[in-house]
Amino acid sequence: MGDNKQQTKRIFINDVDRYSSKHIAKFLASCVVTSEDEEEAEALASPEGEPAFHVVGTVSHSSKGEKWDFLREKYESPSSDELLQHLLECDVVVYNISESATQQQVEEATWVLAALHNEMPSFKSQKLFILVSTVMTWAMTTPQNPDETDVLVSEEQFIRRRPHPAFRNHHSLEKLVLKLAKGKKSKLAGYVVASGLQYGKGEDLFHYFFKVSWLMEFTKVPIFGQGTNYIPTIHVSDLGGVIQNIIQLRPRPKYIVAVDNSRNTLEDIVQPEELECLGVNLRLETFIINDFFNLSWTSEAGMVENMYNIVQEYKDTWQLLPIRILLLGPPAVGKTTLAGKLCHHYRLHHIKLKEVLEEKIAQLKEIVNGPNPENISQEIMTAAQTQLGNIHKSMKENQGRLVDRLLFEIVEEKLNSKPCKNQGFVLDGFPKTYQQAKVIFSDVNVDEDAGKEDLALMSKAPAYKQAITPEYVFALDASDDFLTRRVQGLPENVAEKMRYTQDEFVPRLTKHRQLSGAEETVCDYFDQIEIHPLHIEVRTDDPEYTDIMKMITRVVGPPKNYGLSPEEQEEQDRKKEEERRQKRSAEAAERKRKNAAALAEMAAQYEDWQKNLSEVKRQESEQLEVQALPLRNYLMKYVMPSLTEAMVKCCKIKPEDPVDFLAEYLLRQEE
Repeated sequence: MGDNKQQTKRIFINDVDRYSSKHIAKFLASCVVTSEDEEEAEALASPEGEPAFHVVGTVSHSSKGEKWDFLREKYESPSSDELLQHLLECDVVVYNISESATQQQVEEATWVLAALHNEMPSFKSQKLFILVSTVMTWAMTTPQNPDETDVLVSEEQFIRRRPHPAFRNHHSLEKLVLKLAKGKKSKLAGYVVASGLQYGKGEDLFHYFFKVSWLMEFTKVPIFGQGTNYIPTIHVSDLGGVIQNIIQLRPRPKYIVAVDNSRNTLEDIVQPEELECLGVNLRLETFIINDFFNLSWTSEAGMVENMYNIVQEYKDTWQLLPIRILLLGPPAVGKTTLAGKLCHHYRLHHIKLKEVLEEKIAQLKEIVNGPNPENISQEIMTAAQTQLGNIHKSMKENQGRLVDRLLFEIVEEKLNSKPCKNQGFVLDGFPKTYQQAKVIFSDVNVDEDAGKEDLALMSKAPAYKQAITPEYVFALDASDDFLTRRVQGLPENVAEKMRYTQDEFVPRLTKHRQLSGAEETVCDYFDQIEIHPLHIEVRTDDPEYTDIMKMITRVVGPPKNYGLSPEEQEEQDRKKEEERRQKRSAEAAERKRKNAAALAEMAAQYEDWQKNLSEVKRQESEQLEVQALPLRNYLMKYVMPSLTEAMVKCCKIKPEDPVDFLAEYLLRQEE
């Protein structure tokens, strides 16, 4: 165990929050030491064994919310001194400038190379500097013989390489790395990896084309130029493998071209938008990574040959999962309105039976009566004519209605279309019966080699077509009175358009109630395949279906498709800001109203208190007057006459001590 820990190398990678560096870092962090022999230890991508590398790297401040489980340490926008200190602690420095033609990244890598070179005398052991550059430094390279246009350019001719004008700084930095002192005694060894245009793991350069293809916004992916130029490419995991082999093997050649073995043109791949890189026309021949490296290729044959796996990586990385929803319920309950809102929120396709049928008939007519029938194969033409004829015949014989068999074929074809399989759909009120759901969604193709246990399991949970069967079923309902009032409140022209007139609505509602009360209902079918419908009662006439939308989105979860376009996002942000502003205004108005009401109530209470206080004072005064009357009468009858006579005498005599005189006078009068 101790030996393995000594083998573990500390690797620095710049800008691990960017596409290329992030996946290189993830690849190297997943490498393990598998050999017990220290001299033969190989670092291979495997879930078992001791880590071969401890990966550290720089990230930007804007990446704080991301997870960096694959990093031992991350450095957020360090200063130059801090960065150099971190670099000196590492055995290998990988500087990736392959993703950008900007000067800033190249200048930083140039400074790092110079700083490490200056510190080289203090190194205790040899350090490795690996510059991950780009084949764009070869973009203007021509064959030695101009007449041989199909000849491959070998990586042995790297001295002859000529860069694209936008990548001249990359070319200059490559030459600086190659000038590092060579030999085992050198304490700073340098390698240059000229990386092909990178793909895989969610894409970067080719993201535009994958997104356009996924969203099906164009009938054909747009192409820029003729598309006949050859594009040297490499899967980003294979680029990680190249770097792992350089660290492990220390090959003698210092310049290594990292491209897969494909010979694909731009038209073969996709036809994209980053014109600087995608305009390159190179056919490179590599021998180092093929002859000397032990690469476990992820995509040796290139993008075209491995497109299925690359698409799966792309879907997994971007979490592009289709959402399939079925809305059921009586007429006028709001299925179509709610379906439209769900389609807008999740960017899904609204499947309405009438529109699907009209679309199919229009497609068939376009094939049969189109302006360029010579471009359509006889097989497709015959099939379209037969299907169109069957549709017209069925509708003529059934008073404008299509027999279930033909209808189910059209619906199933629509659900199996690429847009519905990519993004998902909302089925609007169809199927209506148990039997219809069973015919469309049940998977009757049972494997003949299935054992008894498998068949028994299938009998318990019936098999169904997972690619087109709704994964969320919402059964809306409302009382007949509620639905009738809603319909009666509609303008006459709207009611006629939606078939909500009295003559049409009542039979439709009656028919729905009959189907809902059948022995086996469409909800029973989904219960049997363990996709349990959620029953929602509609009680309020909210045109926005706010509460129901919250309930459904809480069940379905966040969107699993691409987000809104910049314009749609801006409009949504504007609406949210307006809603917040209105909410704040309403809250302020409510607070003001409550404060005014409270002040008015306090004023009324104060006025009542004043009135009560005055009344209390009046009552106290009257009570005191009543209480004082007997005492006054007593004093006037028995005290005041004698006291008045004594005071008169006192005034006449004017004694020195009037009080004593009054006391003696009153005392003599009593005797």
